[in-house]
Amino acid sequence: MRKTILTGDRPTGKLHVGHYVGSLKGRVELQNSGKYDDIFIMIADAQALTDNAENPEKIRQNIIEVALDYLSCGIDPEKSTIFIQSQVPELFELTFYYMNLVTVSRLQRNPTVKSEIQMRNYEATIPAGFFTYPVSQAADITLFKGNVVPVGEDQIPMLEQTNEIVRKFNHLYGEVLVEPEILLPSNKACLRLPGVDGKAKMSKSLGNAIYLSDSKEEVKKKVMSMYTDPNHIQVSDPGNTKDNPVFIYLDAFSKEEDFKKFLPDYENLDALKAHYERGGLGDMKVKKFLVKVLERELAPIREKRAQYENDIPGVYEILKKGTAKAKKVGEETLHQVKEAMKINYFDDEKLILAQSEKYKEKKES
Repeated sequence: MRKTILTGDRPTGKLHVGHYVGSLKGRVELQNSGKYDDIFIMIADAQALTDNAENPEKIRQNIIEVALDYLSCGIDPEKSTIFIQSQVPELFELTFYYMNLVTVSRLQRNPTVKSEIQMRNYEATIPAGFFTYPVSQAADITLFKGNVVPVGEDQIPMLEQTNEIVRKFNHLYGEVLVEPEILLPSNKACLRLPGVDGKAKMSKSLGNAIYLSDSKEEVKKKVMSMYTDPNHIQVSDPGNTKDNPVFIYLDAFSKEEDFKKFLPDYENLDALKAHYERGGLGDMKVKKFLVKVLERELAPIREKRAQYENDIPGVYEILKKGTAKAKKVGEETLHQVKEAMKINYFDDEKLILAQSEKYKEKKES
């Protein structure tokens, strides 16, 4: 069996460092590992429209931003297929067929859907497209027979529901679809970075994100304003590192060589944490170190992005070619699905012949 990855992002805004450590960086490593036959990376514009239907221009503008973020982080269009969801109509046909395999009550029980509804204050006003997001996601994964899906921990319920749909389809119609496995980031700090204000979620609407496209000055300004330990008032005060965003970011980004280069007073992050926890280490010194660590990581991304920004038509051509490839693969899977469901009427020569014989016999009798 081919090893295929399917992953992607909703183009509701530029991607931030949480996206980077949570998925983008890992995607590049998977892409370059040589272990996978196919890697499909989807810009999920249709899913983004489920709660942005009144503002399609927002999605339209952010498609190029997400594409630039992908390419600048190291997604290679020669190794990975980047495509736009709405331009692959087979996805929506497959979603429709899956709708009959899922109950409303099951969708209501999906923890990810429940939390998203609560976060957006949806009640009876929830758009049907948003409510059926797990079904759409199942179609996204299975159309490409993705058997590895690298996502964050919050997406586990979605993958479980995908597998339920796969099992039900295969039970009813035959073994056509593949059950995907979830692949979580190995670094637990990368599962979900907090916002710079200390809130659990980093997002554009909250204004608490560090974006991959931010300038060096913008990154520095955001880090220097970061929430830390509110009880660490004096330098001499013992500090908390566990729920401290600055240290969570260092958990996600810092390497031992960063200490040798930028902060030689400390051997590693454990030593820095120990000093902060016993007191005698100020927030400013730790933040300045984090600025250097982030700049080491983000400077090459920023530089590569500038190159792609100089050839926007070329970026759209990458998306066009990737989408054409994705559509071709999707057509093949959908053909197999329709054949299994026995709704491939015009391709089923046995059906046509049988019906012909049936009416011939009827005439003769």
